[in-house]
Amino acid sequence: MDFIYALVVGLIIGAIFGFILQRGRFCMNSAFRDILLLKEFKLAKAVAISLVVLMVGFAIFAFAGIIDLNPKPFKPWSAIVGGLVFGVGMVLAAGCASGTTYRVGEGMMGSMVAAFGLITGALMTAVGVLLDVKTALQSVTIGTQLTLFGEFGAITPILMLVVGIVGIALMLFFWALPALKKRKEGESLIKFDRFVDATFKKAYPWWVTGILIGIILTAGFIASNAVIGITGGWKNISDYLTTATITEIGWTGFIIFGIIIGSFVAAIIAKEFKFRVPKDGFTILKQYFGGILMGFGAVVAMGCNVTNILGGVPQLSLHSIVVGACIMVGCWIAAYFLFMFKQD
Repeated sequence: MDFIYALVVGLIIGAIFGFILQRGRFCMNSAFRDILLLKEFKLAKAVAISLVVLMVGFAIFAFAGIIDLNPKPFKPWSAIVGGLVFGVGMVLAAGCASGTTYRVGEGMMGSMVAAFGLITGALMTAVGVLLDVKTALQSVTIGTQLTLFGEFGAITPILMLVVGIVGIALMLFFWALPALKKRKEGESLIKFDRFVDATFKKAYPWWVTGILIGIILTAGFIASNAVIGITGGWKNISDYLTTATITEIGWTGFIIFGIIIGSFVAAIIAKEFKFRVPKDGFTILKQYFGGILMGFGAVVAMGCNVTNILGGVPQLSLHSIVVGACIMVGCWIAAYFLFMFKQD
């Protein structure tokens, strides 16, 4: 990819993504953790909506020949271990890979520490002391581009489209229709008054967040012919910092810069930006260690939560589906022992 194209388009896509993340408070750590702790499902529903939007979007643009779908080979041990470790790590870090990144733009220094941990863990696993562990976990491979319905083929985009449309129909029936019935008589379905405040200053409803995440990540796939990833972007920036060669920064690195810029702008407009430092050293240490676990898990699982859940699952990748399920389980295990164990 041309450097200037990566710079301009990466920053634009990343900034829009970061703005949406910040206004929607979109973080999979919160989405999965809150199911267990608070019996709250709004962010989880936003994840589900983004998945069906991405599934339909990916399928349509694959049919048009604009993007090339590329489900991962199924590596069961790397999916299970990497997913579980990543899920535990994002609870300790107080944010998933994308949540950690957009919170850096809000001024949360704990998230910056977690990002440094993410880089550390990724480098240790990709090229350092944990390389042999990664290699061993990834040594068992089933299939080449294995999907939920078998090896990837011409029928896969059709299946994606069918699953996506059915998913949208079910969400409309079970979530949208009950909400419409609760509207007050004469109340408009869409309110256009105070549009600027609703767009730039107010928190987005969960369903708006899910739709916008699906749209911007589809645009990112179209722009780069690859799914957007977060851990790879942080690692790309570390490559630049260690080589001092500006051209080392690629599309993934500019996505990270864009997310931070976009979330910073969103936080400033909404008057939510503030430098915040954890009150005690243990919290900082915990977030750094959580970041290391996320970095390890992302490299072992061949992608973080964004790459696998929002990139691979819409392609019906069996590897990414298992990773996503294990991230959720790892999140619940860590949340239970961190927040609930003492209450039993």
